[in-house]
Amino acid sequence: MTPSTHPHIQPALLRKTIGLFACAIAALSLSVGAAVAGTANIDRASRAALTHLYATSLRSKEFSKLAVGILVFPRILKAGFVVGGMGGDGVLFEHGRPVAYYNITGASYGLQAGAETYAYALFFMKKSALDYVRKSDGWAIGSGPSVVVVNKGFTQAGDSTTLTQDVYAVPFSAKGLMGSLSMQGSKITPIHPAP
Repeated sequence: MTPSTHPHIQPALLRKTIGLFACAIAALSLSVGAAVAGTANIDRASRAALTHLYATSLRSKEFSKLAVGILVFPRILKAGFVVGGMGGDGVLFEHGRPVAYYNITGASYGLQAGAETYAYALFFMKKSALDYVRKSDGWAIGSGPSVVVVNKGFTQAGDSTTLTQDVYAVPFSAKGLMGSLSMQGSKITPIHPAP
């Protein structure tokens, strides 16, 4: 019996259910893909991402001079249709040197459709915030250090006396059609990729 002739299953509902299921699997695959890239690849991609960010945002370059640590996720993939997921690997730099590796994952539910890739740089302005993340087995954004996601306008202007938050997160290099680059619902977890 085909779905269209089954008395209890409407074709539109079946398509929606299959779509949600496929997106849930895609979200899961993003979250379990941690530590696939080696440290050399993550380092190289992260340095290139920071170079691009500094070339396009003078404010971010100023952040880097004041930050005690910079966590860079050079490529985050976000995809979904109603149910969505995102994930990517990154590196924590202190004094320009890579010191630890992390994975960011997240799931979302709501009005969304599409896919995109983007990068994130998290500038840790306080040592206490950096210490929290380094000692944590996993940091859910919204708990622990305060994080402010800054928009493009903010990264172009301002002065250091206004930088009062623990962490400033700067999204950049977005390619795709999702629209929202919020960190809400994200979790950052330490990983140990191969060299």
